[in-house]
Amino acid sequence: MSNKKVVLAYSGGLDTSYCVKYLSEEKGLEVHAITVNTGGFTQEQLNAIETRAKELGVASFTVKDVVRGYYEQCLKYLIYGNVLKNNTYPLSVSAERVFQAIAVAEYAREIGAGYIAHGSTGAGNDQVRFDMVFNIVMPDAVIITPIRDNKLSREEEIEYLKKYGVEIDAQKAAYSINQGIWGTSVGGKETLSSRHTLPESAYPTQLTQHEPQTVSLTFEKGEPVALNGQSYAHPTEVITALNNIASAYAIGRDIHVGDTIIGIKGRVGFEAAAPLIILKSHHLLEKHTLTKQQLFWKDQISNVYGSNLHEGLFYEPLMRDMEAFLSNTQQHVSGTVFIRLFPYRFELEGIESPYDLMNSKFGSYGEMNNAWSGEDVKGFAKIFSNQIMIWNKIKSANE
Repeated sequence: MSNKKVVLAYSGGLDTSYCVKYLSEEKGLEVHAITVNTGGFTQEQLNAIETRAKELGVASFTVKDVVRGYYEQCLKYLIYGNVLKNNTYPLSVSAERVFQAIAVAEYAREIGAGYIAHGSTGAGNDQVRFDMVFNIVMPDAVIITPIRDNKLSREEEIEYLKKYGVEIDAQKAAYSINQGIWGTSVGGKETLSSRHTLPESAYPTQLTQHEPQTVSLTFEKGEPVALNGQSYAHPTEVITALNNIASAYAIGRDIHVGDTIIGIKGRVGFEAAAPLIILKSHHLLEKHTLTKQQLFWKDQISNVYGSNLHEGLFYEPLMRDMEAFLSNTQQHVSGTVFIRLFPYRFELEGIESPYDLMNSKFGSYGEMNNAWSGEDVKGFAKIFSNQIMIWNKIKSANE
């Protein structure tokens, strides 16, 4: 193509640093780097990323903050659905990659770039997520993926960069870390096998708080709005404030094992203190405020929603249908949940809600009944068991 502009999804790590040099030196392209902030960067970190990008020789560098849009279009539905992939992983990276890809593609369209590039390998989910979004948002652009195309190891990338005088801390590069408001993923040699766990030092946040404490988390129609009685302007601020408290307890660490989009099993470590506490707290509040049928069908819908998002199907129209359903279930999911924090774990103490269906006016489980009589229950039990009784009688008569 005559258009030599390439927009690179740039994080400042080893892979995307390699991409800058490869695209400019080997492909002769004009590299325009964009870092999409989904809540994982401080201003100091963004400044350092910009400095590195310019040292590598990019034609331009820009930062796009999508934190609030990411929450409004995605994270709140993950909360509504209590979404944990394989009952473990809060989709920390899965979800944010879609919104990073959207921002990159929109920027490429804005500056009229003929190429879009990303640093995904050929063995993971991110390559599919980025490619799918690029194909949908900017289908005429040529996608370049240097790490995937050249089948490079991290050691080979480090050696390549050395040729251009770019020094990489090999020890730091041993772990691939992706930070966002909905958690941090950690990948390393330990996650490439089935046997080993990550060392303590691999996690970005270390244990610094040892004394237990109780915190309160308030929801309004399913969204977190206050922490310890203090209201915040936006739920993203609640998430950040809770994470600042809970991450000091090293809460939310685990290793997720799952089926990748490309059909192989994969492992990734993560820490997600605030997301796990919010999801479990929200689920407890729902147990008190939703009916049995609402809870059952929400589980089915939420599982499909999380799986689709994990596989990059954000633009699938069904997602909007499921979001409408999930939103409607949240009308009475309001109240406060009390959580006790300990090193490496937390306990849900209980809830307070004006919509609590566990209301003593109607009876106390195992204690007393105020809304029905013993004769009512006897008749109910007889009718409820009737079909099974008939089945057993017919079965016995024919054996």
